[in-house]
Amino acid sequence: MTLHPFIAAMLEQLKGRPALSAGTPGEVRAMIAAGRAVLGAGPDLARISDLSLPTRGGSIRARLYVPDGDVGGLVVYLHGGGWMIGEIEDYDTLARTLAAESGCAVLLPDYRLAPEHPFPAGLEDAEDVLAHAASRMPDLIGRAGRLVVCGDSAGANLATIAIRRLRGSADVAAQILIYPVTDCDFERPSYAAYGVGLPLTREDMVWFFRHYAPESLWSSPDIAPLRAHDLRGLPPTLVIVAECDVLADEGLAYADRLEQAGIDVTRRVAPGLTHGFIRLHNLVDVARDEVRAAAVFAAQACRVAAPPPTID
Repeated sequence: MTLHPFIAAMLEQLKGRPALSAGTPGEVRAMIAAGRAVLGAGPDLARISDLSLPTRGGSIRARLYVPDGDVGGLVVYLHGGGWMIGEIEDYDTLARTLAAESGCAVLLPDYRLAPEHPFPAGLEDAEDVLAHAASRMPDLIGRAGRLVVCGDSAGANLATIAIRRLRGSADVAAQILIYPVTDCDFERPSYAAYGVGLPLTREDMVWFFRHYAPESLWSSPDIAPLRAHDLRGLPPTLVIVAECDVLADEGLAYADRLEQAGIDVTRRVAPGLTHGFIRLHNLVDVARDEVRAAAVFAAQACRVAAPPPTID
C-alpha cells in the first residue's frame, strides 16, 4: 500500500485518535463538523438558496447551488456518512465546486439520519427528493433539464437504490457513485487489506450497519444493491473508488454487475487515496482530479460544455 503523501501525513497527525466506532453518533457528528474549516472555501456562485422539500416523512431542508451562466441541468447530491453522519454544511464546499465545474445546479438534501431515523427513512427521503427533482425541474433551475444523481459512500448507496426503485417513473440521465456501499460482506479482500489503521475501518462499517438497520435486513437489495436481482434500466454510471479503502472491492463489483446488466459504466480508481477523500479536493491533487471527472461526467450527461480534463 502506497499512500498519497498528504494522506500519509494526515494519518500520522491523527495517530492515536479513536476510531469512529469508538464514539457515539453525536460525538462523531461533532468531530466531522469541527473539521469543516480545514476543507477550505468553495467558489462563489450565482445563487445559493435554502429550501424545504416534501417527503413522505415530512419536510426536510435542502440547499440549491446555482452556477453562473446557462444552467445545464441538475445534480442531486446525496452525502456520505454511514447513513448516520453528515449535513449540508459538511458538504457545502464540495457542492459549490461541483456546481461551478459542471455548469449544473446542485441540490444537496439533508436526509434523515440513523439511529434516530433508521432504515428505510433515509432511503425514502432520497427517493422522494429524486422524484421531486425529476418532476419539478423548471421550479428548481428555471428551465427543463436533465437530472444526474451523485453520492459518496452511504449517499451513493442511497442514490443507486433510489434510482432503481424509481425506474420507469423518474428520468435520470446518469449516476455518479463515489466509493459506494454496495454490499454487507465484511470479508472481501479490500476489507482484509485496508480494514485497520485508515480513516474507515472494518469495525466502523459494522458499527454503521448496526445503527442503520437490523442485521436480518442487511442483505436486502434495498441496503446491499449488489444483491439486487435485476439492475437493468439504470442510467450510465461513473464509479469512483479509493485504492486504499475497505469498500474498493464492492464498488468495482457493483460496476461489473451494472455492466453485465447492459449499463454503460466508467470506472476510476483514485491511487493512494483512502475513504472520504472527495471532500479533500482543495487539499489533494488526486481528489481534485476526481471531482473534475465527476463534473465532466455530469456535464456530458446534461449536454453542456464541460471544462477539461475529459474522462479517460
